[in-house]
Amino acid sequence: MDDITSPRLEGTFAVKDRVLGFAEFGNPRGRAVLWMHGTPGARRQVPEPARIAAYERDLRIIGIDRPGVGASTPHRYGSIRDFASDVEPLLDALGIDTFAMIGLSGGGPYVLGCAHAMPDRMMVAGLIGGVAPTCGPDAPPGGPVALTRKLHPFITRMRLPLSAVLTAVAWSGRPFADAGLTLYARLSPEGDRRVLLRPEFRAMFLDDLLNGSKMGLRAPIDDLILFGQDWGFPLDEVRVPVHSWHGESDHLVPFEHGRFVVSRLPDAHLYPMPGESHLGGLGQAEMILHTLVDSWESRLPKRRLGLAPAPPQARTGRRRKV
Repeated sequence: MDDITSPRLEGTFAVKDRVLGFAEFGNPRGRAVLWMHGTPGARRQVPEPARIAAYERDLRIIGIDRPGVGASTPHRYGSIRDFASDVEPLLDALGIDTFAMIGLSGGGPYVLGCAHAMPDRMMVAGLIGGVAPTCGPDAPPGGPVALTRKLHPFITRMRLPLSAVLTAVAWSGRPFADAGLTLYARLSPEGDRRVLLRPEFRAMFLDDLLNGSKMGLRAPIDDLILFGQDWGFPLDEVRVPVHSWHGESDHLVPFEHGRFVVSRLPDAHLYPMPGESHLGGLGQAEMILHTLVDSWESRLPKRRLGLAPAPPQARTGRRRKV
């Protein structure tokens, strides 16, 4: 398996009576970018181009395990927005004042929830094939994720058994993870297949899957429950600039959902990706980071532009085999 850049730092953070797992890449003195994994996923679901760009652009990329996956204690939020009450103390503990945030797929709603809750700290938000609301006026019609609203009573009632089944499947399939990922790639639309068959992305997904499932897989079930109910905020109250990348051939979150969400946000820009499906934005991670940094800088007074150069050791990424 090809090498991937290892996290510079990994650990857990105590929040209330629980812990959150996190992994950090890049320059510890750089601009902080929180990278939210998809559904399923965990803290290491940060693509290799982004890990490399973190050193080149003096960024501090931090992946966070949502509760119930990786090193994070299981916990069910009342709404998507409640996740911000865990993120804010984590930022304080890591000495982070302002930050950017990116979310892939199921991580997108959590990015928007944090943007609504922390508009004075989040400088810019990025969505990659972000899931759209399923309830109320912010909900576009159709799409696979919309089924979560119809199945919400069942998923909520069967939350623990479903989590146990998902965990058992993940654990039993660990020895066959490589073959399973290859099969999934070959069954995926062409755009996603291109991403999944690239060695560096295969390495990332396998590493994230094998490490993220060690403590169980309750997080994806809780994600589905939260997607199927009110998110705790209306989209038109999100004041943070949002940049959204969406594959025009997305088979999981329809492109029209991405367009609809952007139309509901006060300050948002949509970047259509022709020929790409759900994971296409991962292949453009470096460009996405550049766009978000440029947007961040545009919000700063001129005297605050620029960052101190990273120390030489911070520019040398460690690499390992998976």
